[in-house]
Amino acid sequence: MESEQGRGNNLPVRDVPIDWESLEDAFENNAPEVHSYLHLVSGEVLRVVDGIADPEMHARIASDAAYLRIEPVSSREQYRWMERFIPMVDEPVLRGQLSQAIDGKGAFRRFKDVLIGFTTERERWFAFRSERLRVFMEAWLAAHALHAVPRPTFPQDASSPRASTGIAPEALTRRKGVDALRQQLREVVEGLGSRDLEKVIAFAEFVKARRAARGFAVRPDAQASAGEEASDKASTEEPPTDIDPPSSQQRTAAR
Repeated sequence: MESEQGRGNNLPVRDVPIDWESLEDAFENNAPEVHSYLHLVSGEVLRVVDGIADPEMHARIASDAAYLRIEPVSSREQYRWMERFIPMVDEPVLRGQLSQAIDGKGAFRRFKDVLIGFTTERERWFAFRSERLRVFMEAWLAAHALHAVPRPTFPQDASSPRASTGIAPEALTRRKGVDALRQQLREVVEGLGSRDLEKVIAFAEFVKARRAARGFAVRPDAQASAGEEASDKASTEEPPTDIDPPSSQQRTAAR
């Protein structure tokens, strides 16, 4: 694969075992204080938050050739996704509520709040948004001459009790515990208001950045740090940072 050439940039294409879930999260989060980097060897995503992470660590990561800065999708583009999704909603009343929700400041938060009570449409929105994010991610990878390959798995002995699933029994137990906690987190955030959700997200970002800082500090070789903080993604399924979208009058004039 290294012999192939990157599209339009004459760079050799590099195989990277992409962690799609973490990369999608990084592309979606365009908060100015959040900086995400893709590790070009492991495919993990490392997130650095201004004001929380050590500035020296941030500088080391930014200058490390093993990391590539991720360019998230702009809030304005993600706003257009909401505009495109609304006509796809079958229920006229819900369409009207969503159209009203995206008019003016706080559009992302209001859009999400309206969908909370409509499980089917909310899941359709998540699928639609993920599809849009995947298009941007694949274009970004191609622009940087990166080719996504499956993440590595460890070979198992056929006689081992873990061979039937490919996962150790103790790992399955841990995974079930993690899945239960994530489900509990989803249930908790469903009942929270916008201000409380902002606090939950801020705290989750703090915990992830602190974990990344500890991992980076104990490893003198920056390339060995594969962005371990991305493995504990908080599954809050929240929309991106808010913007001040155009008002209904401005959107009408633009058309």
